[in-house]
Amino acid sequence: MLTPVTPPPLEGTSSPQPAEAWQDLAAGLPEGVRVRLLHAVHGDPRAAAEAVRLLGARQSAGLDPLPTEPAELAPALLRAHRAQIRELPDDTRLLLLLAAADQYPVATHAFLRAVAAARLDTRPLEAAEAAGIAHASANGVVFRDTWTRIAAYESGSPADRRDVHRLLARVLRTGGETSLRSWHRGAGALGPSTRLAAELGAAATRSRDAGRLQQARALAERAAALSPDRPGQARLLARAAAYAWQAGDGDRARRLAAPADGGALTGVLALRAGNAAEAFDALLTAVVTEEGDSAEPAETDARETPPRGAGHAAFTTSSPTPLNGLLSPSADPSPAPRPRTTTLDVPDPALHLLARATEAAIYTGDLRRCRDAALVARRLGIVPPGTLGGLAAAFEGRYEDARDLLAAAAGRCGPGGDPTLLVHAGIAALLLGDHTLAAAVTVRAAASARVRGATVVVAQAMEFRAYADFWTGRPRAGEAAATDALWQAYATGQDNGACHLQAALAMFAALTGDAEVCRERAATARSYARSHGLGLPAALAQWALAYLDLSSGRFAAAAARLRALAGFGPGHGHRAIRHMATPHYVEAAVRTDDTRVARAAHADYHRWASAVRSPDDLALSARCRALLAPGAEAVEHYRTALDLHARGTRDFERARTELLFGSALRRLRHRTEARDRLHSALEAFEHFGAPHCAAQARTELRALGTPATPAQGAPDDPTVRLTAQQLMVARMAAEGATNREIATRLALSPRTIDHHLRGVFTRLGIRSRIELVRLLGEGEAR
Repeated sequence: MLTPVTPPPLEGTSSPQPAEAWQDLAAGLPEGVRVRLLHAVHGDPRAAAEAVRLLGARQSAGLDPLPTEPAELAPALLRAHRAQIRELPDDTRLLLLLAAADQYPVATHAFLRAVAAARLDTRPLEAAEAAGIAHASANGVVFRDTWTRIAAYESGSPADRRDVHRLLARVLRTGGETSLRSWHRGAGALGPSTRLAAELGAAATRSRDAGRLQQARALAERAAALSPDRPGQARLLARAAAYAWQAGDGDRARRLAAPADGGALTGVLALRAGNAAEAFDALLTAVVTEEGDSAEPAETDARETPPRGAGHAAFTTSSPTPLNGLLSPSADPSPAPRPRTTTLDVPDPALHLLARATEAAIYTGDLRRCRDAALVARRLGIVPPGTLGGLAAAFEGRYEDARDLLAAAAGRCGPGGDPTLLVHAGIAALLLGDHTLAAAVTVRAAASARVRGATVVVAQAMEFRAYADFWTGRPRAGEAAATDALWQAYATGQDNGACHLQAALAMFAALTGDAEVCRERAATARSYARSHGLGLPAALAQWALAYLDLSSGRFAAAAARLRALAGFGPGHGHRAIRHMATPHYVEAAVRTDDTRVARAAHADYHRWASAVRSPDDLALSARCRALLAPGAEAVEHYRTALDLHARGTRDFERARTELLFGSALRRLRHRTEARDRLHSALEAFEHFGAPHCAAQARTELRALGTPATPAQGAPDDPTVRLTAQQLMVARMAAEGATNREIATRLALSPRTIDHHLRGVFTRLGIRSRIELVRLLGEGEAR
């Protein structure tokens, strides 16, 4: 299980004042800006406090990229460090410069070899150790903190920096160090060089292929600086921007992409942090442009041209091509679609961009765009990704065709492979109702992304993993994984993905009965989603609120929310989410005696369930039929539903079916079976940590005159008595985190954290954090 990721430890600080100053200054920043800024300054609150004061209004609002260079982030802190270093002897500063060049911004691990090759004396490092700046180790030099290392590098003159880079290049001789040698050769260059630019471009490709994307970005950026021609610079900057984005450095990617003016990369950046509708248009235009470029290849040096096979680096800078003709029904018919293959190492750029356009259509909730993308693909003679074709077919009501296309997409889920296509396989599996496969595929996608260094894809994979965790009744594991992914999404500049994860966390909070957290996360997600055209998280947050209403007995409110799930335009709702929530809508509608719309919704849901043949979907359809049936007719439908649930994976929904069945049996005076069903449901809800649903089961048992079973687990086990969110807060508090720090880590308000801690103390019967530390320590010892 993934554990929550917290910001990096604070280095070189002994006083709480910088941390408090940073927290005060950051209180008004959007969550994504706050996390990215702290990440950019390497977790140092002194640098963060200085950096936040230097931000422009648009940067503070998250509209423009944050600074990426140290001198732009914390110039005063750097000056202080440089002044301290300049007080050291010359030979000490030379050794520190050599060590810093060996570590920043590309780690090459050649310091000791360089010292030996130049016959340098390392005893002068004792002065740096005495000053508390750095100390020698068996592997080289360890700096006090990141900012001290940067200051050591920047304290050297340009000539001295070139000299140490050339020395490091001379000692990097092995075959596996070719790219690192190229880096130092480029850093030691006096001026532009076509030869060095080409060497660095090739080194960037090797680093990319080895999964070292940050290194590839630095190499491509250096190559651009050394390239003597402007078109070459633009191509190399586009590559550097793509590598930076994949590595999770969204602010640097945006800064590098601006002069390169890369349409495809602009679309990808908008997909993850901008307006999703605009992202779709940019990506679809890039597909057309890519096809035009591939039909008439430019006469450029292949060593400097982004390889078409590298999906994350194949971004074009050509002029946009109008889409009107391609979308027009009267356009000239194109050749028959030609099948395309996407190998492990060489994905087709146009196909990859179509996959991204599909994501944009999914996020907007405007599924007509899927049909537009499929039409463009057909006009260009491209067989579109299965997820795109499946969604287009489903939108047109061709459910059998949609099933076959989605099944083909879900089947592309072997180990390894392109992480983006694995994410699409997971989405297809979710739409088909195969949540076990969806969970496995999204985990593989995250693992493949990590191997390739594509940090940016990890959080996206976990966005869709959350659905599988919710449906299969794993709220604690799912909530922990989603919280981890939420911080990663913010840190990598994927605010749209963070919005989706906020909505997923609202769903987990609804399931576990954390009403305040559910409402806060849902409000955050809906507000952001509406301003960025994100129908998917807006609908998911609405579903979370509806589920909270449903499980709390507010049936009219639940029905009203669920009816509105399709929304009216991008950013308000999502037809696919409304479709998935149909069983809950039918339940709420029946409870309010307003079943006309619910019957039509169930008919469509049953048609889809019959097409995909998912046991869980068929079980939920049978449950809907039972709810809509009069009296005793419902019993056989409930039995059918439970038989189908036994072949599926949605354990939580099986428990809800047993609850509804038990309630129906009680009203029919089948007391013995009703009691058995309700006890089974209650046991499941307590296992899942769903107190509202458990309370409904207990109410039904009391109506039977039957005492409810006690909660499962040892009475002194604190994990039984706390919700998933409360347990997470309790553990952080026991580790010494303040309410404010916990709020920052979990992207919640301090008021909500205070509310949770009061709930923790009440449920555990304690009054202080000292008692909390002891109680949790005893529980973990068992």
